[in-house]
Amino acid sequence: MSLRERSPSGAVEAGENAAAEASPAEASPVEPDGPDRRLSLLPWDRFSAWLHCVCVVGFDLELGQAVEVIYPLHSKLTDKEKTNICYLSFPDSNSGCLGDTQFCFRFRRSTGRKVSLCCFLDQLDRDLPVYLKKDPAYYYGYVYFRQVRDKSLKRGYFQKSLVLISKLPYVHLFRTMLKQIAPEYFEKSDAFLEAVCSDVDRWPPPIPGKILHLPIMGIIMKLRIPTYRDKPGTTPIVQNMHQADAQISMALPTVHEVDLFRCFCPVFFHIQMLWELVLLGEPLVVMAPSPSESSETVLALVSCISPLKYCSDFRPYFTIHDSEFKEYTTRTQAPPSVILGVTNPFFAKTLQHWPHIIRIGDIKLPGEVPKQVKVKKLKNLKTLDSKPGVYTSYKPYLNKDEEIVKQLQKGVQQKRPTEAQSVILRRYFLELTESFIIPLERYVASLMPLQKCISPWKSPPQLRQFSQDDFMKTLEKAGPQLTSGLKGDWIGLYRHFLKSPNFDGWFRSRQKEMTQKLEALHLEALCNENLVFWSQKHTEVETVDLVLKLKNKLLQADREHLPVKTDTLKKLQTHINDIILALPDDLQDILLKTGTT
Repeated sequence: MSLRERSPSGAVEAGENAAAEASPAEASPVEPDGPDRRLSLLPWDRFSAWLHCVCVVGFDLELGQAVEVIYPLHSKLTDKEKTNICYLSFPDSNSGCLGDTQFCFRFRRSTGRKVSLCCFLDQLDRDLPVYLKKDPAYYYGYVYFRQVRDKSLKRGYFQKSLVLISKLPYVHLFRTMLKQIAPEYFEKSDAFLEAVCSDVDRWPPPIPGKILHLPIMGIIMKLRIPTYRDKPGTTPIVQNMHQADAQISMALPTVHEVDLFRCFCPVFFHIQMLWELVLLGEPLVVMAPSPSESSETVLALVSCISPLKYCSDFRPYFTIHDSEFKEYTTRTQAPPSVILGVTNPFFAKTLQHWPHIIRIGDIKLPGEVPKQVKVKKLKNLKTLDSKPGVYTSYKPYLNKDEEIVKQLQKGVQQKRPTEAQSVILRRYFLELTESFIIPLERYVASLMPLQKCISPWKSPPQLRQFSQDDFMKTLEKAGPQLTSGLKGDWIGLYRHFLKSPNFDGWFRSRQKEMTQKLEALHLEALCNENLVFWSQKHTEVETVDLVLKLKNKLLQADREHLPVKTDTLKKLQTHINDIILALPDDLQDILLKTGTT
């Protein structure tokens, strides 16, 4: 049994067809495909589907960091958001990042703003794997920071960041895009930035499963956004093609993945323990020498439990100026379930009470086999200058898998490419997560009522309650031992997981999905009844009540995107029309005009 993240709303027919018949898109503007055909796209709507805005953050001797430019000009950012962007777009002064540096951050959105493309983007979101779905409460910031000596400036240095603000977690896509545009922007002016934004406003919508061609300043990036239908652990290859107009085409192997092996290399003897800590939503802090290392390591940690979604907060780069600094560093309560990436030495003291700390040095791929590094005691972590390692008193539930360590060590000896090492590591994490989650999937599926319990004349039946004891009893015969050879206290790991935010988020998603499935089956049961015959045997009041309920069912199916076939909805609409036509003329007029609420 393979684990697949399923969309709670089922397949969007148009999106599925678009994915199946993917053909190269033109670089020039195209008509919206699939689910957005009904949508009239306004200027900047295409841009907004990918980015919220582009910012330029500079250093002012009197003001410090300041947002110099926001584009498009109509983009809205609150003062709090601007402040966060300012501080998060520059490395801490101790990082000493000379030259060009790329990293990313994540910050809370201010509430109360609406997006013109909200419904359309939600529809696209439903076709994504759960770990790529947008979190409406957060923005990502993708940064290209340049610091070079410049004697003509009072400070003696040119310091500036080009920042892409987006709701999308497509780290590799935006990193690649910044590599193409930022160096040229620093040499040119804001007019160049305007041209970049105009290019983005020509992009097709971010439809999952379709090969997309994204023009950016003379180059075409070619990519595919994953869908929830993709088999976990597989990435369809996007081939480079010769462009008839001689434009350079760049195929991106992924839109969201980071280089796992490179990120975990400093601590790869502890990858299994780190997987447990992330799975259980334990408070984790990554102390690194620069935002680049901290952000990549945090993103690697979050992705290691894929295809499960990490449901707590995570900050790839976090500073003492962050609006949540006090909330996350207070000693008056236990550390929250969050992963923080930090570079300021101040945090070595401020976060001393945190239970799990990863200290990494400069991330460099080893030329020789790394030496075994023991887990260190927290009391030994005094400053950011402490030796790299994992500082924790946590005792893993599972026995250590020596095979994966030997396999990666052998790869280092044989000078196996880092991409190949990352594939091995990603497959290891995937198999571990699947072995853990499949017993839960199997048990939760058993909570679904049988189809024979669904009556068209009664409300859909409820899901049975999740019982921890009942689930634990299933593990003896249908536990992770069926797919994993790892020994250890699996029962203890499950008990801990059931109290975590990751279980809560996963179970809520499954609950919603199964409830919608029950609603869809109830709709189909209604369609299979002779509703006109029923109405003839009941009073006009009961018939009108039935019509109104059926109309509301149709509205619910559309609003909640229930996994119902289009033919079923058409059949139900026909039933409604036939019932109305059998009623007196005055009632027909009223019911035909009556909307639903």
